[in-house]
Amino acid sequence: MQDAKVEARIRRKFRLVAVELDERRRRQWAAAEARDAGWGGISLVARATGLSRPTIMVGLKELEQSSKCRSVAGARVRSPGGGRRSLTESDPGLLDALERLIDPATRGDPMSPLRWTCKSTDKLAEELTRLNHPVSDRTVAGLLKQCGYSLQANRKMREGSSHPDRNAQFEYINRQVISFQKQQQPVISVDTKKKELVGEFKNPGVEWQPKDQPQEVNVHDFPDKKMGKAIPYGVYDLACNEGWVSVGIDHDTAEFACASIQRWWSEMGSARFPRATKLLITADGGGSNSSRNRLWKKSLQCLADELGMTLNVCHFPPGTSKWNKIEHRLFCFITKNWRGRPLTSYEVIVNLIANTTTKTGLTVRAALDQRQYETGIEVSDEELEHFSITRANFHGEWNYSIKPRR
Repeated sequence: MQDAKVEARIRRKFRLVAVELDERRRRQWAAAEARDAGWGGISLVARATGLSRPTIMVGLKELEQSSKCRSVAGARVRSPGGGRRSLTESDPGLLDALERLIDPATRGDPMSPLRWTCKSTDKLAEELTRLNHPVSDRTVAGLLKQCGYSLQANRKMREGSSHPDRNAQFEYINRQVISFQKQQQPVISVDTKKKELVGEFKNPGVEWQPKDQPQEVNVHDFPDKKMGKAIPYGVYDLACNEGWVSVGIDHDTAEFACASIQRWWSEMGSARFPRATKLLITADGGGSNSSRNRLWKKSLQCLADELGMTLNVCHFPPGTSKWNKIEHRLFCFITKNWRGRPLTSYEVIVNLIANTTTKTGLTVRAALDQRQYETGIEVSDEELEHFSITRANFHGEWNYSIKPRR
């Protein structure tokens, strides 16, 4: 039974390779199979291939001679140096012309016709051909890999000019967080998530659907005036790994941000920290919770008066918003949870946010905020003087506390 299987396997292989081999290579291939088959291999291969036993035995002798001296007379199909020359040899200027097209700014050709176009292999091949270097797009792809190029996407790495006290501010925030947590006082990270179109719009990502039955959405992403946009403002509790998201329907203002913090406290925070006397808020330096936004400070003062506790605020240095904890502990998981699913209504958005979980135990709650928030509100110097704000000795514009006025 085993010999029959081996014979059938050799027969299938021989049918595939026989047409590509000359007479000499054919008997050597059969001899190699016979040697691997062991005792009775010559007869077995002869039955499978139709070659005679003497032919296979000649092949075995040739293999033995090949193993003793690495080259056999007449073994080469072509003489040394034969065959088609590579394009880089027949056209020495090809690689240099290609590199000039790929990187014209650094290769001294800022007027290259491909300076402001997509450098696909098709266009590169067309331009090289126009420059008397005829090549195909596949050849261009091979040459690019040979020169050390590969397909690359943009990478967000540049943060602009770094503030000289950037690291010192990070250390200050870290000390404040540790101090508050040791005292069992709440610490939250706040920010506004990217605004989302509400309606039958394409949402990046994929999800499982019946084969060839994708969910259909609008071709164009023109905002629906009736549905508008969703503005998720998040509050993340660093100690409890819990998040709150208020989904606004109007404008992302400082009053909306503080209303979201107040909603988190009433829905989640007060139960978690019943003995809290102060709250630490870590936030970006811009947006609705900007360190220079007077309305943000006014809204915080009203919140401190309402809650009856001191609000301590620490802003991240300019250009470092990606280090805000809420970004990679809450928002990224919300985005992952609703990937590939159209955000057809506010109800869908709230439910998707509230059902976001992680293996580390993240809990999220969400609610819709249907209030209207006026824009363009100005806070005068006289009003600012009545706020109970105490600036820290280290960068008071970033670090300050607001006490209740009663």
